[in-house]
This record gives sequence, structure tokens and C-alpha cells, in this order.
Amino acid sequence: MDKKAVFFSFLSGIKYSVDVNQGGYVLHRPILREEKGDLSMLIRSFQLSDVNQVMELLQLALSEDCYEDTKCAFARQLSWDSELIMVAEVEEEIKGVLIGTIDQNTGCIYRMAVHPDYRRRGVGRSLVTAMEQRFQQRNVRRIMVAGDEHNKAIMPLYEAMGYGAGKFLEAFQKLGIAARTLTGSN
Repeated sequence: MDKKAVFFSFLSGIKYSVDVNQGGYVLHRPILREEKGDLSMLIRSFQLSDVNQVMELLQLALSEDCYEDTKCAFARQLSWDSELIMVAEVEEEIKGVLIGTIDQNTGCIYRMAVHPDYRRRGVGRSLVTAMEQRFQQRNVRRIMVAGDEHNKAIMPLYEAMGYGAGKFLEAFQKLGIAARTLTGSN
């Protein structure tokens, strides 16, 4: 059985989560533990063991077209930098995921999916806050939100968090993770 412990780094002030598995240690950083009303959640970086839960959540929470686009972007970002994929864990189950990327020193919040039963409970806001912290650690020049038709339903959340009209990336298709693969071209 896996045991988890939370340690604090006194030098950096960042919390770390450590999995203790049969004498081995796996360090995950940073984490954000949130208490929102009756909801206790852990915001952390994606781990390979999360892949099935994340794919199921994406399929449940997104439209079919959005899911198809997002799973390709998810795979690309996973191969490039999995630290820019954040998950919200509630009672050891993934209930939210946010896929971010960095392109030309601009942090971009590409896609967020939250389980329908956990919407409007602070999961999305906590994921965005954690991603903003991750981008700040990477010293990005600015943070933008991919402004496509699939993100329209959650634009009020982004606007409430300070992402006004100048913070939406309309040409997000130029992002490396969003580029469509051309097939059949010579």
C-alpha cells in the first residue's frame, strides 16, 4: 500500500509530496492543498499513473470535437513537459485537469476539464492558480488563455480571475500543442 507524506522545503517555501513505495521515494512538486467548503482537494502535477483517469475525465467533461483536439494536445504536452499538466485530486480520484504550455516565453492555459459533479466548487479556480504559480516559477513573460469555442463556457471564470480581453490568445492554433498533424501531404 502506498503511503504519502507532505514535507516542506524550508529554503524554498514550496510544499512537496512524497510517495513512499516499498522503500523508494518519488518527489512531486509543488502541491496545493485546498479546502473549499466541504471539498478537500490536492492540486498537483500529472503523473503517468493518472493517464487513464485523465482520459476518462476529458471524455466525460468535453464535447466529442473538443475531446479529439484535446487528447492530441495532451499527448504532445505530455511528451514535452508533463509538469505543465495539473490535476485536481479529490479522495484519490482525478476530478479536474488543466493543460498548459509555454510557447515563445508565453504561458498558455490551453484546456481545462472538471468533472460535472465538481463544477462551481472551486476546482477550476484552484487549477488555474496552481498553473499560474508554475508559470511564475518558469519566469514566463505573460500568461494567456486559449480563446477558442471550446473554452467559451468557462470564460467567465477566467475573466473573474483577471484575464480580460487582452489575455485571450485567439491565434492559439499556432501553439505547438494545438497544431494539427497534416496527413496525406507531399
